[in-house]
Amino acid sequence: MTRTRQLALLWLLAVCLLLGHNAWLWAVKRIVPDTDIMALLPVQERDPVLQASFNHMVDAAQQRVVVLVGAADWEDAKRAAGAYSGVLAAHKDVLDATPVNEQTQSDYLSLFQKHRLTLLTAQQERQLREQPPAFWLETALAGLYAPFGGPKLGSWQEDPFGLFAGWVQERARETPVRPRDGQLFVADDKRQYVLLPMTLKVPALSMTAQETVLPLLKQAGEAARKAVPQAEVIQAGVILHAANASAQASGEVSTIGIGSLLGIILLMWFAFHSFKPISLILLSIGIGCLGALSVCWLLFGRIHLMTLVFGASLIGVAQDYGIYFLCNRLAADEQLDSPALLRRLLPGLGLTLLAAVIGYMGLALTPFPGLRQMAVFSALGLVFAWLTVVCWFPALIGGRSLKSGGLVRVYGAALRHWPVLRLNRATLVAAAVLALAAGYGISRLGANDDIRLLQNPPKHLIDDQLKLSKLLDAPTPVQYFLVRGASAEEVLQREEALKARLDSFIADKRITGYQAMSNWVPSAHTQAARRALLEEKLLAEGGPLHAIAAQTGEDAAWIAATKQGLLDLGAPLSLDAFLQSPASEPWRHLWLGQSDGVYASIVALRGMSNASARQVALAAENLHGVQWVDKVAEISSVLGRYRQDMSWVVLGAYAVVFGLLFRRYRSRTWRVLAPTALASVVTLALLGYTGQQLQLFHVLALMLLLGVGVDYGIFMQEHPDRGDRTPWLAVGMSAANTILSFGLLGLSSTPALQAFGLTMLMGTALVWLFVPCFGFIKESAHD
Repeated sequence: MTRTRQLALLWLLAVCLLLGHNAWLWAVKRIVPDTDIMALLPVQERDPVLQASFNHMVDAAQQRVVVLVGAADWEDAKRAAGAYSGVLAAHKDVLDATPVNEQTQSDYLSLFQKHRLTLLTAQQERQLREQPPAFWLETALAGLYAPFGGPKLGSWQEDPFGLFAGWVQERARETPVRPRDGQLFVADDKRQYVLLPMTLKVPALSMTAQETVLPLLKQAGEAARKAVPQAEVIQAGVILHAANASAQASGEVSTIGIGSLLGIILLMWFAFHSFKPISLILLSIGIGCLGALSVCWLLFGRIHLMTLVFGASLIGVAQDYGIYFLCNRLAADEQLDSPALLRRLLPGLGLTLLAAVIGYMGLALTPFPGLRQMAVFSALGLVFAWLTVVCWFPALIGGRSLKSGGLVRVYGAALRHWPVLRLNRATLVAAAVLALAAGYGISRLGANDDIRLLQNPPKHLIDDQLKLSKLLDAPTPVQYFLVRGASAEEVLQREEALKARLDSFIADKRITGYQAMSNWVPSAHTQAARRALLEEKLLAEGGPLHAIAAQTGEDAAWIAATKQGLLDLGAPLSLDAFLQSPASEPWRHLWLGQSDGVYASIVALRGMSNASARQVALAAENLHGVQWVDKVAEISSVLGRYRQDMSWVVLGAYAVVFGLLFRRYRSRTWRVLAPTALASVVTLALLGYTGQQLQLFHVLALMLLLGVGVDYGIFMQEHPDRGDRTPWLAVGMSAANTILSFGLLGLSSTPALQAFGLTMLMGTALVWLFVPCFGFIKESAHD
């Protein structure tokens, strides 16, 4: 058995294992690509508590779906909401609505009524310190005699000074939502809405769940509009964005993958007029994708949908090795068999693989888990495709020569008209003009590192989210204060110090309010101080309580009973008791508990604009244990830093590749790299002229362009005779397919992938234009 046959059989065994593993993944394991956009983002490894707080906020929002059903008339809104809820009522295993009734409200208040003496607002506390006894006497008598003196929670004797009622009113102002007719009600100047908060019982990021939930929501919306044609339905939730991203990415995988494959098939047919080269190229690409999927699953335990989108563009690169071999087989005479041809081509093939893998591994140097997975997937795909060419192509083709089509002759003839770089005046003038033009274009480049470029949801989802956030005055989950302490008590005290500063921002209308655990459970120190203050100012001998008795004709027994009743309601409220009560359900996400040896909580902000964020962040200054968190700004800053760092990595990669190639090409090494380097510079200039903002993904594309473009330089330097059309054909076919793949990626709706694809599109086209100018050092006798 020949060595070629042994190698082919060994690779057949490996491919069978890959096929078996992929069959197990899809048929038995039934893997579903990950659609969580957060999985693409960097993890805050230096500060696990900070990362835990962000995960906590995201997880709290992830399983919620919030729907507003509105109409101009409240009865119409209720009828439409009833129709909406009716559709979902039969699917409580998927979506569970939060019940609202009098019993629910009673359950919410029962815990606080037992501790009402220690629950005061900041304004009430100031009034206790500043107002004379007469103020409290008038307040109590107004509450006793005024028929419309505000809400009464229990008997007047239980809260004669209206302190608990005032505290409950302030807590109610944390949201504009109110109970009404057994529904949750909110309104703007045009419509009245029924709020339907729901909890998903299935994972929001599961594609299976999305396929179940979205049709239900659509059916419910249609039912609401059928019941009340003028009804407005506003829906918001992570699952809506995840489903949109899944649909978008799935469509792009199909567009890029199918488009690339069709392009390769047509190009190969015009070049070889045979299905055998086509099938061989498709075989190498298929095995590359299967191998990448299997190994990535073993390494990461999951596959992100964006990896498959990016991996679809791998088709345009993985075919380079097969095309190079087939083009050389086309030009070789029949006396040279394929194994011997492979031995001659192997050094160049090995260097092309190495350069491409270096290009993809540049992506793996970023802190983004999603990019690392894309890089590993793509590099593995190239390795498996390369191994397929090396192990199978010689055995499958044998010594037979291939037939060339008309495209080969026409394209090959174009080479004689291509300019060749020579040291003369025309070259120097062209270089000077190009340098000036490129320099001006690059000087026009700005930068945009906004993390929101990773996702581009449709306008209707953004509009619904903005309108719902405005109506509900909901806080953002990506900008908040993180409060830490050695104990839960210390965390609550630090929250209170922070809130004292935030009150000034409410007065200045920079924020509309804040959500904090200490709003509901003051620190033990504050509760003790408030009880003492109440006893001193209201319950002491000769104080307002005695004055009330004198005014109303009550005796000493009434005073003693009322005082004792109030003191019995002054036991401290504990954090654990609150967290175990139904009233804590909307606020539990604010408490992180103990993590990494410290206790931590979140203070969320309502009604804060982007313009106010910088000023509000100053509230944390010189407050020990309090940290401002702006996740969007933080990750955008990381993107900017890595954009700068990766620019240096690209330059370093050129030096590394130069060193790898120098041993083989010596004085010709610069000719291998020059076309790609020049194409990168011109690409940056074109981005500047078109008003593009430079981002990390442009730089990453230039890193990959190095790996792809060097392939073309290697192809040309392996055949430095201008009369040999073989490398020119290989370069043209490879470049055409790469341009097609990344050109389709440039059509992506995701701005980051679009930037990557367009950069690769322009860069690859420019390398193809430049490489013949640098590629030949010997003139053909025919020229």
